[in-house]
Amino acid sequence: MRTRVKICGFTRVEDAVCAARLGVDAIGLVFYPPSPRNVEIAQAVRMVEALPAFVSVVALFVDEEESRIREVLRRVPVDCLQFHGDESAETCRRYGKRYIKAVRMRPGTDIPALARQYNDAAGLLLDAWHPGVQGGSGSRFDWELIPENCALPIVLAGGLEAGNARKAIHTVKPYALDVSSGVEAEKGVKDAAKMAAFMSEVNEGDRKII
Repeated sequence: MRTRVKICGFTRVEDAVCAARLGVDAIGLVFYPPSPRNVEIAQAVRMVEALPAFVSVVALFVDEEESRIREVLRRVPVDCLQFHGDESAETCRRYGKRYIKAVRMRPGTDIPALARQYNDAAGLLLDAWHPGVQGGSGSRFDWELIPENCALPIVLAGGLEAGNARKAIHTVKPYALDVSSGVEAEKGVKDAAKMAAFMSEVNEGDRKII
């Protein structure tokens, strides 16, 4: 199976278009004001309008007010929602959109229980736990914490970059990889060469599995 790739945290149109041309499956837009990768709605609209066909748009929120999420959905063509806070399954479902639930991994995290709780999610995104940071920290967690079988597709995040993409695929065999800081020149600004190297390593990793 081909490993899908989502690159998250775009703030510039040219970076999103570059990622699409490199073959990324999805781009992530962060609607979380404390994040250095936060985007305003008008900025998000410009990026989405510039994308070619067949690239999914994922909107990321962290314990956001319902009114704000609905405002984004009214104005930005979004394919999938990603919830990175303490949102309940009921909260994630209320928008009638496919959604991904992010989980900040630490010892004792019960992935099978979370898969049952969010049983209609399009996937569980497993990210590193870091005090006060809701993702995008560039930290990696212990992949041994991930069970071999999960009822939901696993999206692996946390500390990924070109140098460990193949190992991530061979070790975890996730449905998808989600990278942000590992392909940046600086926070919110993507590096074309790093994105290209990451995509190349994913492709090579998939070939080795086949």
